[in-house]
Amino acid sequence: MGANAWHEVDPGIQEQLRQLPEQPGCYLFRDAAGEVIYVGKAVSLKNRVRSYFHNPSGLAPKVAAMVPQIARIETVVTDTETEALALECNLIKHYRPRFNVRLRDDKNYPYLRVDLNAEWPTIRLVRNMRGDGARYFGPFTNSGAVRETLRALRKVFPWRSCSDRRLAQGGPPCLYFHIHRCLAPCDGRVDRESYHAMMEELVAFLEGRRGELIQRLEKRMFEAAEEERYEQAAVYRDQLAALRQVTERQKIVSQALEDADVIALGRGEHAVWAQVLYVREGKVVDEAAFDLTGVEGESDAEVLGAFVKQYYAQAAQIPPRLLLDQPIEEQEAIEAWLAARRRERNGSARLQIRVPRRGPKRELARMARKNAELLVRREEEEWARRRASTEGAVEELRSWLGLPRPPRRIECFDISSTRGQEPVGSMVVFVDGKAARPLYRRFRVQAASGPDDYEAMREVIYRRFRRALVERDPKFLPLPDLLLVDGGKGQLGAALEAMRLAGADPERIPACGIAKEKEWLFAPGRSDPLILPADSAALHLVQRSRDEAHRFAVTYHRQRRGRAALRSLLEEVPGIGPKRMKALLRAFPSLEAMEQAGEEALARVPGMTRAAARQLLDVLRSRV
Repeated sequence: MGANAWHEVDPGIQEQLRQLPEQPGCYLFRDAAGEVIYVGKAVSLKNRVRSYFHNPSGLAPKVAAMVPQIARIETVVTDTETEALALECNLIKHYRPRFNVRLRDDKNYPYLRVDLNAEWPTIRLVRNMRGDGARYFGPFTNSGAVRETLRALRKVFPWRSCSDRRLAQGGPPCLYFHIHRCLAPCDGRVDRESYHAMMEELVAFLEGRRGELIQRLEKRMFEAAEEERYEQAAVYRDQLAALRQVTERQKIVSQALEDADVIALGRGEHAVWAQVLYVREGKVVDEAAFDLTGVEGESDAEVLGAFVKQYYAQAAQIPPRLLLDQPIEEQEAIEAWLAARRRERNGSARLQIRVPRRGPKRELARMARKNAELLVRREEEEWARRRASTEGAVEELRSWLGLPRPPRRIECFDISSTRGQEPVGSMVVFVDGKAARPLYRRFRVQAASGPDDYEAMREVIYRRFRRALVERDPKFLPLPDLLLVDGGKGQLGAALEAMRLAGADPERIPACGIAKEKEWLFAPGRSDPLILPADSAALHLVQRSRDEAHRFAVTYHRQRRGRAALRSLLEEVPGIGPKRMKALLRAFPSLEAMEQAGEEALARVPGMTRAAARQLLDVLRSRV
């Protein structure tokens, strides 16, 4: 390590670097808050970790951004590099560090679970794979498509869908039996041996041995027909039709090609997707696509290698061959690790990772890449569309209003009341054209009497700027780059007056009123409204802000009005004073909730008695 670089490293980190072991293993970087921000593996922990601090100017941008955030280094020593790789996958899945390449939302991918060890097995869609002896298939990226496939398969394999408890209670059979979607083990309509044989065939189908199953059903159909068991032959015929319906979209690649997963990467400026094609018995039987994050500054070989590690750390099946469209980092170590995992699953350690150069395998890799690139292209187009409606709209609005800089923080205000009763105000915030809901604020208007929207707007704007400029409340900082009020010149004038009273300078914070009907913009010092084109992104941003402010205000007003009605009714109940009323309002959100709670729950509210609870229920049940 160079002397200058070492001198710049925090002394605490320097000491940790001195104590690093030279064995293989995993390292974890934590920030000052204790959060794991990166997980890596190394053949020599000492050499690998020290390299991050050797030459800061030569680091990739993502790594250069990460290193200053490292506050603590943790290491886990392993016996081999293969063990380190397995541990790295588990740690990334557990901590989901923000600087690692990772599958987006991989915790939500579903699996199919079949427990052939159960007395009466069934198939379930689950979210986690456990080491419980059951067979798992997946993960799947499209749960809707999985459910559609299961509906079709159930015509061929009528498994039970009832719970174990319902099964134990016995018959009579449910509707599924009568529509030929269950064999009714609950009522003894099928023996255990036949039922298990059917479920084993279902597992064979899910494993990809579909041609074998179709041949078996065809043989049964012909045998039944020859023996003049025509009803049974018709059942087999219908099952074959359903099975072919499921498999008809499968692309035949090569009958000589063994089972394989074909993996390719598609990469754009703002999106990276990995595509997997599942080849079984020479056919592409399924596909899945995975969105990747944390790829900035990583090469394609690093990203694809990271995907292979993370995907097969949770995959229920590992085929004997992986075909990639390009080489990956750590290929030999990954191959050894997957071979060991495959040996644990099915007793066979035969596994190869290859980048095909010619023939059907190369065409498959190209097909996977085309699919990944198509997904990337669609996401890039969606990103451009979103940017046009957010950041692009902000820039367009700046141009129309003649502002010196883009209004990155836009605040929009609205007032809601019912004939002046329970008036409230809302403040919604858009940052870079996107709604920032954690920054929304709501106001219970206090000074306005009667239906006076101008006075209500004046109060809300005054309180907003006073909280920022006088009280220095961080919840109201920073100040907006553009202020919008729902209303015309009257509401705008009230807002400008309130800003001055609170100490804000309307000359430095541009403000506009949005006319309710024609959606014209009124600005200070302009007699004529500004009319934005109906198809402009700037107008759409103004409309989104106004509609969101209106929604937020109306929602709060309805809550206040409901609480007021509840308070009014409670005041009529004998024995309910201010303290009991306050406790009841804190415990129950509505009259309906109080009524459904019953006497016992009402009596448990602090300050309440059983007699008062009974009196309250009598009033609630007598109301129309």
